[in-house]
Amino acid sequence: KKISDILEKSAPKPGVPADLQNLLSQHFGENRSVIEREELKLSVPSLCVYTGFFIAVCPKWAKLRKNHKEKKSVVMLVICSSALRSLELIKSMTAFKGDCRVLKLFAKHIKIKEQINMLEKGVFHIGVGTPGRVKALVEQDGLCLNSTKYIILDWNWRDQKLRRMMDIPEIKKETIDLLEMCIIKLCREGSVKLGLF
Repeated sequence: KKISDILEKSAPKPGVPADLQNLLSQHFGENRSVIEREELKLSVPSLCVYTGFFIAVCPKWAKLRKNHKEKKSVVMLVICSSALRSLELIKSMTAFKGDCRVLKLFAKHIKIKEQINMLEKGVFHIGVGTPGRVKALVEQDGLCLNSTKYIILDWNWRDQKLRRMMDIPEIKKETIDLLEMCIIKLCREGSVKLGLF
């Protein structure tokens, strides 16, 4: 069945925390021991769904933005399925972001070295990009997530073929790899809140 056929019969439901947990369980399933699977579980306080916009995510944004002085990091990281979707989200955040600095974290027309240099030289508050590029930046020590407070997955948005980011195999794999590499650990430690938008 095609996604469009399924959606024709019923309206798409917004994502809930259980969706992400089920996705991780299905992905790792039999490949991991019981203990390893337990380490991949997220608690409800660290995993929240925000149906509003970014203001609902971060009510203390002005204070966090003002206090953020660290290079090579962002306060909020938004992960999207494509560069075009990232640009669309950056444009729609205008009222929220105010005068804070936003960094584009995707591969289209921007070399990874340029992004690493920008992160080393300046202070950025919001990073918006694709899971593949974010993962590459973290692996190359260009982006540090230790001072990141919010990570938002663009979970419910659908492309022209009505696919969400987790319906696209390569995006799904990159996102799960990124979650496993560092995000789940940060959520379990309580330093990051993970949101589904």
